[in-house]
Amino acid sequence: MNKVVLIGRLTKDAELRYTGQGTAVASFTIAINRKFKSKNGETETDFIPIVAWGNQGENTAKYTGKGSQVAVYGRIQVRNYQANDGTKRYVTEVIAEEVTFLGSNKKDNNHPNNDKGNQDFGVPLDDFHPMEEDDDDLPF
Repeated sequence: MNKVVLIGRLTKDAELRYTGQGTAVASFTIAINRKFKSKNGETETDFIPIVAWGNQGENTAKYTGKGSQVAVYGRIQVRNYQANDGTKRYVTEVIAEEVTFLGSNKKDNNHPNNDKGNQDFGVPLDDFHPMEEDDDDLPF
């Protein structure tokens, strides 16, 4: 079984690219603090490279940014490639099957109130009318 669950913060904005066939692929790194400290008393951090394909990649690039907290569910993949100097290089990364957005430091210019955790989902507030409070109709 090859399953990974990670929670961390993006070290920088996700890099979104497209393959020759038009498939979206986002690459980003998350930082995860270890629970224990080094001999010097400093918190150590792991930096985990993540790759998200398709809609997961597009949404990650669109809705997160440096400092955003995400949960990543996926699998570990080791791949290799030939470097320019002719040596064989290995890369270990997590292939994201699901990316859940837990918190954001990215400001969405289209929705200036997003930083307050209040999303309007593009619906004008005048379409909603206040509910009348009438406790007499409650069955308890």
